[in-house]
Amino acid sequence: MQNLLLKNIKNLIGVYDQSPNKLSGADMKKLPCIENAWLACEAGKIVAFGSMDDFDGISDWKNLQVIDCSGKIVMPCFADSHTHLVYAGNREQEFVDRINGLSYEEIALRGGGIINSAMKLRACDEDDLFEQSKARLREVIEQGTGAIEIKSGYGLDLASELKMLRVIKRLKDLHWIPVKATFLGAHAVPPEFKNNKKGYIELLKNEMLPAIANENLADFIDVFCEQNYFTAEETEAILKAGAAHGLTAKVHAEQLSHSHGIQTAVACGAISVDHLEYCNDEDIQVLKASKTMPTVLPGAALFLGLPLPPARKMIDAGLPVAFASDYNPGSSPSGNMKLMMSLACIQYKLNPEEAINAVTLNSAYAMQLEHLVGSIAPGKLANIIITKEINSYGFLPYAFGSDLIDQVILNGKVWA
Repeated sequence: MQNLLLKNIKNLIGVYDQSPNKLSGADMKKLPCIENAWLACEAGKIVAFGSMDDFDGISDWKNLQVIDCSGKIVMPCFADSHTHLVYAGNREQEFVDRINGLSYEEIALRGGGIINSAMKLRACDEDDLFEQSKARLREVIEQGTGAIEIKSGYGLDLASELKMLRVIKRLKDLHWIPVKATFLGAHAVPPEFKNNKKGYIELLKNEMLPAIANENLADFIDVFCEQNYFTAEETEAILKAGAAHGLTAKVHAEQLSHSHGIQTAVACGAISVDHLEYCNDEDIQVLKASKTMPTVLPGAALFLGLPLPPARKMIDAGLPVAFASDYNPGSSPSGNMKLMMSLACIQYKLNPEEAINAVTLNSAYAMQLEHLVGSIAPGKLANIIITKEINSYGFLPYAFGSDLIDQVILNGKVWA
């Protein structure tokens, strides 16, 4: 395997001899850096770094590629801990409907929303679904994402949920970047169970989960805890059923209303709780006593015109916060994590250091990948962004519409 040396790096950011698992509260403002730096990667992993002032060369390495990073910043790739990247077609008509005055909930009641995506996905061949999803994965990698979580939840029957999860496994087996799979059968109640939600929950617990476990298709289980979807009590029952099959909990919570999803997630030991538009002060106190990562999805709040989650308040209260894309066809049709980082600064008033930590180390923690990605540390995967020539890392969120990535390094190799 080719070894890699980056030299003359203007600023190497997110650097640790021993990386923390996550950063909370005031520590989110800390972003260890080395100016005029070098970084060495061997066998796909980071092995050493330091100042060019102390660099003696690596003369004993064979098959060495050297990249001159003069004027450029080097940082860990983004970790996107919440996506629905596997889907069929699109929902651009619903975008127009919202412009014309319909709410997200009104569109859903007319057969749009999640159910619309489910009908498209059920009709889509697995190979076609894989090719559509593979193209999206390539797109987000080119935008700097170096680890990703992908959910099911647009199938809503046994065959289609398995189809989605098998596609996610095929994406994982490409070995491009680390991929985590989440079973989100409890995304909505399908039309055939419209008047029998209890029956659908029993199907999830007694048929879907055993089949998924039999093929080892998922790492996490998720539930949309929301009015008109799944109650806190139903969410807890589904998460406990998932835990019995070895699946760690995640929860969609407090997006459209306050539905006690945060408290349920914490009680069930969830690794993350996501959305949080209607998170309140009591929820913040509950989170402070947990290991659950609050995860903000700014693309969805922007696209749907929702209230902003209280990210600034959470950090000031001492909590960690992650930001992720929620890439999906209905409410956040973008997986651009640099944009999410910009929104963290512009709308949520995070400073650049907090925003960078939110889309790297903390978001890696939110999918249990903090040991592999999220910071520059010995032994971690060499999944790295090399920027174009810019003045400082603050320019990354500042220039929110600019493509500032020069090269993406994955597993110690230049992505092409």
